[in-house]
Amino acid sequence: MLLGLVLAFAMQTGPSKSAIATIVTDSMSEVDMPKQVAARTPAEWAALWRQHAGDTALPKVDLAARTVVAVFLGTRSSAGYAVEITGTHDDKGALIVEWRERRPEPGTVSAQVLTSPAHIATIPKFAGVIRFEKVER
Repeated sequence: MLLGLVLAFAMQTGPSKSAIATIVTDSMSEVDMPKQVAARTPAEWAALWRQHAGDTALPKVDLAARTVVAVFLGTRSSAGYAVEITGTHDDKGALIVEWRERRPEPGTVSAQVLTSPAHIATIPKFAGVIRFEKVER
């Protein structure tokens, strides 16, 4: 009975941070506008990857068991920016994908080059509403 309660609780809370599997983190995505997106079908995944990486080979993802989630910061004016998908949690039946942005520390020297940070990952398959939420450090 206790095992049943634990399993029921785990199913209600949604994917955990440990269930996040990174496909790629990149500072030079071809997506130049801020964007958060989920891909559930092969067509959605292929289109998302093309937007991010052009004609490079599409990484294999088992979309029967996983959902792709991605956060793109858009164009930034220097190096030192990054984005990380940090976790997920349930909010009244919707899945919230938490992410954070890292910025260059004040007073540090950063290369003056345009960057477009991105983090693309998979989470266990989720068929409901997925929302993205920026969290502070």
